[in-house]
Formats: sequence, C-alpha cells, structure tokens
Amino acid sequence: MANIRSQIKRNRQNERRRIKNKAVRSEVKTRVKRAVQSAETGAEDQAEALRAAVKRIDKAAAKGVIHKNQAGNRKSRLMRRLARTSS
Repeated sequence: MANIRSQIKRNRQNERRRIKNKAVRSEVKTRVKRAVQSAETGAEDQAEALRAAVKRIDKAAAKGVIHKNQAGNRKSRLMRRLARTSS
C-alpha cells in the first residue's frame, strides 16, 4: 500500500479507469458476438448488428481503451468472418 497521498489518489483513479475500460471491452465483445450470431442465423437485423459492433469498436479506440490499429484489425477480422458466413 502506498504511503504518498498523490500515489493513493493515483491508485483510486487507476482502479476507476480499469473498471470503465473493462466494461467497454466487454461491450465490444458482446456486440461482435451478436453481429456474428445474427449473420449465422440470417436474421433481419444483421446490418444493424454489424453497424453497432463497428460503432462500439470505433468508440473504444477513440476513448483509448484499445489502440486504433487494434480497432482496425478487429473490424477487418469481423468483416472477413461475416463475408465467409454469408457466402
């Protein structure tokens, strides 16, 4: 445990950020999973699910939760996966 007041505050801030980032990452995974499931089942809201997944990935990159190159890789991987299932 830190003795310095500024470090104690920094620890509190880091913990809050860690929890928020974890929630954002979880949301991204959920949206991607829903997009893949809707593509595999051929649901009507397939395009909407894909749009929501890409939007969440972009937001996570904008907030700095994931790196912008990582966001690009995830979107590319998602598009390829959906193209394979639809064809």
